[in-house]
Amino acid sequence: MTYWAGAARIAAVAASIVLLSPALPAPAAGAPAGAAALSPGRNPQQNRPQEFPQDSIQDPQQDSQRDPRRHPTRDLLWGDCAGVDDPALRCAEVTVPLDHRRPRGRTITIAISRLPATDPARRRGVLFTTGGGPGGPGVPLPSSLAPLLSPEVRARYDLIGFDIRFVERSTPIGCGQAVEEPGGYRVRTAGPGSFPADAAEARAYARDCVRAAGWALPHATTANAARDMDAIRAALGEEKISYLGGSYAGMLGAVYAVLFPGRVDRFVLDSPVNPDNAWRPYELDRTPAFEAGTGAFAAWTAERDAEYGLGGTAREVTDAVAGLIRRAATAPIVVAGHAWTSGELGTLLVAGIYDERSFGLVAAAFADIAAGREPYVPFPVRPLPPPGVPGVPADNHTATNMAYRCGDGPWPRDLRDYQRDLASYSARYPLFGPANANITPCAFWPRIADEPVRLPAGRAPGVLVTAALRDVAAPVANGRAVAAAIRGSRMVTIDAHTHAPYPALGDACLNGRVDAFLVTGTLPPADVAC
Repeated sequence: MTYWAGAARIAAVAASIVLLSPALPAPAAGAPAGAAALSPGRNPQQNRPQEFPQDSIQDPQQDSQRDPRRHPTRDLLWGDCAGVDDPALRCAEVTVPLDHRRPRGRTITIAISRLPATDPARRRGVLFTTGGGPGGPGVPLPSSLAPLLSPEVRARYDLIGFDIRFVERSTPIGCGQAVEEPGGYRVRTAGPGSFPADAAEARAYARDCVRAAGWALPHATTANAARDMDAIRAALGEEKISYLGGSYAGMLGAVYAVLFPGRVDRFVLDSPVNPDNAWRPYELDRTPAFEAGTGAFAAWTAERDAEYGLGGTAREVTDAVAGLIRRAATAPIVVAGHAWTSGELGTLLVAGIYDERSFGLVAAAFADIAAGREPYVPFPVRPLPPPGVPGVPADNHTATNMAYRCGDGPWPRDLRDYQRDLASYSARYPLFGPANANITPCAFWPRIADEPVRLPAGRAPGVLVTAALRDVAAPVANGRAVAAAIRGSRMVTIDAHTHAPYPALGDACLNGRVDAFLVTGTLPPADVAC
């Protein structure tokens, strides 16, 4: 999920949707208008065999006390950031092992960016951040995040962005597909009798991924992304890091705290995914929230039927929107030269259930499509290729999202488990159950040697967890579980229907608590309800 893409609320919401969508109906073939994809390519660095000095990275399961000044990649070469129009943002690459258990083996490169603290005299250190998803880029984030942070925070930290391994600038991978999936998230909605075909398609996708990126898949895990973070820390010459990450990036921060508790300074985990539930239980557990979010959107829209004409009751609005999606599953709906697929319309619906501030825009778009008018949609429904970044496969965001989700596991291998879940969840949650419970390529994914990292992180200092009570994407129970597991942590909640509220929501109570922690290092004495 890409956060802080700008102060405009719709832009921020849409950016998050494109890289962490919920279950959406199966898309028809073809890319949306204006979303031209790069041809599949290869990062010239990604297959280059190198020797990685054995003493250059700590044991991935232990907190090393090695002097970071001795790290061989300390002398980073800073230059322009590809695809980012901000001359103040400088970028470099850090070399890390593909397999952290084999530090002298094959290596990959991780792209990082830096926006210096505004007051060197008060500089405390570095504040890491990255995109969500998984699959969202992090290199551009310091430029979009900086204007939203308080001057006191900006004075004290260099903002450090990075693309996690295999995303965009960091040795990117693909699964051999011609286009991105809507929302950068591959999902198929089960229909009557469709399970055998869905399973066959999932198996074929997994096979394609192995063919295109089999060398990378065993190493696409959140634990390895956390180990890469620590290599970046050492390359920067920092003893500790502070961190700000939302949604999946919040989960990554929690995993880092488990693996490297002695390197944790001030961590803010904004609407984190609970690592203990990644990823199959997480999808199933949030299905009721998607249904409730749709109900809230439909009720709001029904109250304004004179404006949108989608129905005078929540049921009528839901039926109208779901009817358009079902219609597009049979044949794309062509409006103003663009063929809207069911998956694209599903992604549009996500904009309406992720954040109540986008209800009006999304309702108007559905009303226009229903009437055959060109809708105003100020965000791409499929991830766009990063401008000016060569060698990124056409399906990079979807491929990395799938690789991490399958790699973090565990996933059922017995197809009967999915059939049982489908029957149960489809009966209880007819809108999203048929998709959230359906089989995925993870059922056929190659075995991953890396063990999933689970909470608790008892040795880490307390962190600050923020969350919205009516969050659809990462329900608040996720944040509560993370805060409870990392001893001494505090939680700040806000009664809002949104996702990852800091800092873009602009709530003075929530932002003030987070800013105070980042500036002083002092957590609230108790949990705070804003």
